[in-house]
Amino acid sequence: MNVTPLAWGITIAVTIAFFVYEFFAHVRKPHEPTIGESARWSAFYIGLAVVFGVGLGIVSGWDFGGEYFAGYLTEKALSIDNLFVFLIIMTGFAVPRAYQQKVLMIGIVIALILRGAFIAVGAALIANLSWIFYVFGAFLLFLAYRQARGGHESNPADSAFMRLVRRILPVTDEFHEDKLTVRKDGRRWVTPMLLTIVAIGFIDLVFAIDSIPAIYGLTEEAYIVFVANAFALMGLRQLYFLIGGLLERLVYLAQGLAVILAFIGVKLVLHALHVNEVPFINGGQGVEWAPEIPIWFSLTFIGATIAVATIASLVKTRADRRRVDESV
Repeated sequence: MNVTPLAWGITIAVTIAFFVYEFFAHVRKPHEPTIGESARWSAFYIGLAVVFGVGLGIVSGWDFGGEYFAGYLTEKALSIDNLFVFLIIMTGFAVPRAYQQKVLMIGIVIALILRGAFIAVGAALIANLSWIFYVFGAFLLFLAYRQARGGHESNPADSAFMRLVRRILPVTDEFHEDKLTVRKDGRRWVTPMLLTIVAIGFIDLVFAIDSIPAIYGLTEEAYIVFVANAFALMGLRQLYFLIGGLLERLVYLAQGLAVILAFIGVKLVLHALHVNEVPFINGGQGVEWAPEIPIWFSLTFIGATIAVATIASLVKTRADRRRVDESV
């Protein structure tokens, strides 16, 4: 796939313009979005991602279009997992609903910047070190195991990292609107608002390390990796307010993501065997029996896994609620 510097420049400029618009149109004035507002903007951004994918398929071929949609679905699912952790952080710091938009917006921008950096590093590694596919594959299998066990038991707001930050910085006990710092008794203090952003930035770093190897297991095109991540993050703020109550009902989301990560991990290992150059594996030659999983199968598998995890979660939570109601 040949992407010119001009196309890269336009893509990055348009992405930045969307986030700047988001800030000035929706985030600058603190308020809690309505369900209608969140639904409209969520539908807009998802529709925009679909239109872009169709256009990419028409212009560059449906192999690349399929890679984009598989990557977008994977990154969207991982982003929803992001939202679950964001919800835990917001609750842990007791961030007022009116100020949560600002925290989310800054967190999403940090996520995009970090993912952009990891995309560049990943592209360089793949271009120069074919054995990196083995590393990515093994890493994703480890992440799948960790995800299957559930990763949301602890409160990130009370993690060892945040306790260290509190010891280093003077922190006020209360929020001062959406200010990050305030002057009090002749001294500059950090507000819980800034601590919340620091916590989300740290979580963004962890998720960037998780998500980039996952999408590189579906496509080696850095441009597709970037746009899939950008579209997955666009509208995430509105999605947070739209499905805030639903997040807690997605009890099988972790297991669904574990299946997806394991699948991509296996796909990467098979690809690594297929293009093998490691001397102590098959004499440095590609392993002929190692199949290349087609992108249509990846797209179908990822979509089906997300659907099954969502439906199973809703069925279970509805049954649990029914049992509680009957016992009262």
